[in-house]
Amino acid sequence: MRIGVVCPYSLGMPGGVQNHVRDLAEALIGVGHDVSVLAPVDDSDAVPPYVVSSGRAVGVPYNGSVARVTFGPRTAARVKSWLADGDFDVVHVHEPTTPSASIIALWAADGPFVATFHTWQVRSRAMSAASSLLRPALEKIDARIAVSENARSMMVQHIGGEAVVIPNGLYTSRFKGSPRAEWLGAEGTISFLGRLDEPRKGLGVLLKAVPALVTARPGLKVLVAGAGQADEAWQSVPFWCRDNVLFLGMVDDEARADMLAGSDLYIAPHLGGESFGIVLLEAMAAGAPVLASDLPAFQQVLEGGRLGDLFEPGDTAVLTDRVLKLLDAPEERERLRSAGLSAVQRYDWSVLLPELLAVYELVARR
Repeated sequence: MRIGVVCPYSLGMPGGVQNHVRDLAEALIGVGHDVSVLAPVDDSDAVPPYVVSSGRAVGVPYNGSVARVTFGPRTAARVKSWLADGDFDVVHVHEPTTPSASIIALWAADGPFVATFHTWQVRSRAMSAASSLLRPALEKIDARIAVSENARSMMVQHIGGEAVVIPNGLYTSRFKGSPRAEWLGAEGTISFLGRLDEPRKGLGVLLKAVPALVTARPGLKVLVAGAGQADEAWQSVPFWCRDNVLFLGMVDDEARADMLAGSDLYIAPHLGGESFGIVLLEAMAAGAPVLASDLPAFQQVLEGGRLGDLFEPGDTAVLTDRVLKLLDAPEERERLRSAGLSAVQRYDWSVLLPELLAVYELVARR
């Protein structure tokens, strides 16, 4: 099949949707399909050959973050040209309710369209207000996918209709990392991965716990990886325990796998706004036991605590207590590690791709 995929967000910025689109494209190409991805591309971005630019991205505040998207007349012209040149059997748009190339693609053609909904919020005023304007475009969608039950419920609440749940995927084999000696602490290693300047990712909660953690375990190493300026985060760490905290910056896939593989615990202290939790799956695939905020999305991924420990979001004292207890309990960490390694195979692209292709084939036949 000739498959067009529209990513609303800049591929130059890390994110769950962007990673999902890249992996999906590679998985489809790997089994012989002809794939083209339309996405925002900035001048400094290095993108794969299957990517076509929808224009330079601009930042738009969205769901507690800043989404880098493209829209406007120039983007519309590029979308129409891409659709005409592609002559696709199926067009798969992601996040079609954001002001981006995804919704423009729905306005510009008649399909066949598949759409994936990634976002979850308790209630979105913006989506409620815009639903009547979006409805003519959204009615062109032939099949709807949600990455989680939370994302599905949000779509049903604001848009109506139904969706099949197919979660975000990953190549589990890519996370078989090798621990790096310089990143290991004599009394344990914990890690965090996420944007440093995005408060909802919860880095501030973890860093507030550092003094108590280092007091109890002076040889503890805290690894922090992710895009964004580290200055403010660094200043929040007391001087006397800064040697225990290592800011790695934005890491590539190999370094991320190595960091997670060497972690006695992966910490996900997010404060909200998560619809899934792909980062938890990455940690599980690398063999890192997970301690995460008790958010609905994380509850689903961790099966209510069977695959990882949960704590009250934003509660630094409880986070500190759970970290220390788990570091003192190697048998429990091994149980979580083994359970995670087994469960994460459900999310491998070898399992998920046939589910997606079944949706594509159904829509193409229509």
